[in-house]
Amino acid sequence: MSEQPRQSRQPRRGSAAGGGGKPSGKQAKPYRRPQKDPVRMLAFEALRAVGERDAYANLVLPPLLRKARQDESFQARDAALATELVYGTLRRQGTYDAVIKACIDRPLREVDPPVLDVLSLGAHQLLGTRIPTHAAVSASVELARVVLGDGRAKFVNAVLRKIAAHDLEGWLEKVAPPYEDDAEEHLAIYHSHPRWVVSALWDSLGGGRAGIEDLLEADNERPEVTLVARPGRSTAQELMEAVGEDSALPGRWSPYAVRMAEGGEPGALDAVREGRAGVQDEGSQLVAMALAEVPVEGRDARWLDGCAGPGGKAALLAALAAGRGAFLLASEKQPHRARLVERSLAGNPGPYQVITADGTRPPWLPGSFDRVLMDVPCSGLGALRRRPEARWRRRPEDLEGFAPLQRALLREALSAVRIGGVVGYATCSPHLAETRVVVDDVLKGRGAGAAPVAAELIDARPYMSGVPALGEGPDVQLWPHLHGTDAMYLALIRRTG
Repeated sequence: MSEQPRQSRQPRRGSAAGGGGKPSGKQAKPYRRPQKDPVRMLAFEALRAVGERDAYANLVLPPLLRKARQDESFQARDAALATELVYGTLRRQGTYDAVIKACIDRPLREVDPPVLDVLSLGAHQLLGTRIPTHAAVSASVELARVVLGDGRAKFVNAVLRKIAAHDLEGWLEKVAPPYEDDAEEHLAIYHSHPRWVVSALWDSLGGGRAGIEDLLEADNERPEVTLVARPGRSTAQELMEAVGEDSALPGRWSPYAVRMAEGGEPGALDAVREGRAGVQDEGSQLVAMALAEVPVEGRDARWLDGCAGPGGKAALLAALAAGRGAFLLASEKQPHRARLVERSLAGNPGPYQVITADGTRPPWLPGSFDRVLMDVPCSGLGALRRRPEARWRRRPEDLEGFAPLQRALLREALSAVRIGGVVGYATCSPHLAETRVVVDDVLKGRGAGAAPVAAELIDARPYMSGVPALGEGPDVQLWPHLHGTDAMYLALIRRTG
């Protein structure tokens, strides 16, 4: 099957559609102007932004929805459908690519990206939602007519009718190899993750088939919106009442967390607008809380967040520090992220300062702090529920680019803390090359020009009280399928000399 070239479908002069006399012979169908569906147009625009500009859906979608709501006919259910179409299509992109590939006679890379976006949106409606087949096909073809033209709409129609011949399970049996023949490729197609990501997650998780399948399935679930009540400024009870008893659930592990089980708009809550509360995954809350809970002898007055942007952990740390009369320095290299940190910390009752600085060449003196959090830049493989497009954007070689920075930041964190003080090394990635390998290399002085560091690992598990399945320690890896959080990693390190 080949894609048809773009062509005009304006009625011919003298036809029944165009008027001007009685037609002779077979009458042509009258031309019908394509109808814009605001929901599918919005979803298509979001996917194009993700594909063309490397944008993130969680940043692109809200302004598009706000604009759409200016039309009173655009209802809450329309916003919910548009959101599902965008996130569902991105999460299942690998699976849908395999299905589409089986329905065309050319390599997938030769299909124009806008055409592929329309096909993927159609595939998701057919295979991933309860939208009736005829409605899914007709709506997708109508979208294609609007954004691609009538000629390529014929191509979209033909491909989607092929896809509609089987349900998702039927297609998976056709396009994925048996697990016994190639386990990683089977899981990659079934659960829509790049093969290298499947391999990396499996290495970090360990265990057999059940665990990795549970993890990959959790990555494809829509995450709950989780709020944090910043201590001394708000309470979980206040947030529960503001969200509503029917829509709010307490956090699983953090006493400051409230889950918005029915969704909703966090920005509509007074506490969030005023900065007394924020949106923060429970895993991030646990990391900040654990660092704050580790005992330190003597002085406990100066805390540092060395990679503070965009500010969620810094805001929680600042609130916890304020409760003890401690000062927090929040440092962020990127100016625009530093501004986000300032916004998050505004109104904190205790002393704090936000600076723009490079954590690998810091302006502070060695041994200045009692507690240091270094939440380093990473691949983000632990947050694939929230940023599904990241799985398709990252490459294995990206880890090589992060590695020197992660090690340099951890070394500087250990230099910044005083003897007897504590460093928390955190990443939103479970990849071993970004977690345990980094910590081991720094502590043992591996690498050109590096020297061993006088420090010891602290068992982090007791400082996440009540959280199950934390492994053998001393470091901690959280998991979406086990803890309902992002896959946050934390190593707690005490400087000894």
